[in-house]
Amino acid sequence: MKIAIAGAGAMGGRFGTMLAQTDNPVTFIDLWADHVQAINQHGLLVHTDNGDQRVHVPAYLPQNVPGTFDLIVLFTKAMGIADMLTALKPVITPQTHILELGNGIGNIETISRFVPKEQIIAGVTVWSAALNGPGEITMKGDGSVTLEALGSNEAPFFKQVVQVLTDAGLKPTASHDVLAAIWRKAALNSVLNTYCTILDCNIGEFGQLPDHDAMIDGVLGEFAAIAANQHVHFDAAGAKQLIIAQFPDDKNGLHYPSMHQDMAKGRKTEIDFLNGYIAKVGARENIPTPVNATLTALIHGQEKLKTLHSREAVTA
Repeated sequence: MKIAIAGAGAMGGRFGTMLAQTDNPVTFIDLWADHVQAINQHGLLVHTDNGDQRVHVPAYLPQNVPGTFDLIVLFTKAMGIADMLTALKPVITPQTHILELGNGIGNIETISRFVPKEQIIAGVTVWSAALNGPGEITMKGDGSVTLEALGSNEAPFFKQVVQVLTDAGLKPTASHDVLAAIWRKAALNSVLNTYCTILDCNIGEFGQLPDHDAMIDGVLGEFAAIAANQHVHFDAAGAKQLIIAQFPDDKNGLHYPSMHQDMAKGRKTEIDFLNGYIAKVGARENIPTPVNATLTALIHGQEKLKTLHSREAVTA
């Protein structure tokens, strides 16, 4: 199976590294030219629980990708999915399947503009990773993948994908209700990504806060109200258990979530596809979502301040 990782940052780098240990050829695709160059020149430097390694996988900018692929694993930020798939149109064939594992709600609808649902595999993952710089990532802790073929889980290609992910140690589980898993992961990110970014802490430090229960419940209660409105099964208690399970150091306690990493580097966050999505639907459907609306406003405020400070530093 020829596999492309579209969005070869922290999580894409982790999945590409693990998939490269199988017999399937892997290609990295990323928009960051320095990152692509570093991978091609020196390999991807990967820091793990068991030491460091360099993974040699070819990397390309989207407009330079050669050939075609059986599977494209999409880790592009939610707001960049359309641009990435537009650039990759020449390498997407009627046989190419797209596995969406990024954060946020609404990504499937975007992908459906480019390929029919029979070519889409929707999924979520609780693996974590950090992008340290061009050609360098850290991947520690444990994780899993939940996925569902929008065509049929009985399709031979889907079963092959599950086997390939299993061979790579990615711990996949086939689901018949991946939408529930997507909302559960979005809820996890809307708690851990957002609060850790606002409070400038890692996941374990957030878990040590004496009032973290109330902070979690405020987000999840509004998620439950919007999910019910959208006819999506959402288990708030199960989502909370998943969040709390990330607190120990040997899970993801030492990890700074992707939104925290984006904010630190002055990149636009995915807040509008997480807490912002809940706030947007709440406003549209006249359902109160004050917690998620406030958290969204705070993240956007941080983004604007980051931009302002960057401009001041340039002109100083």
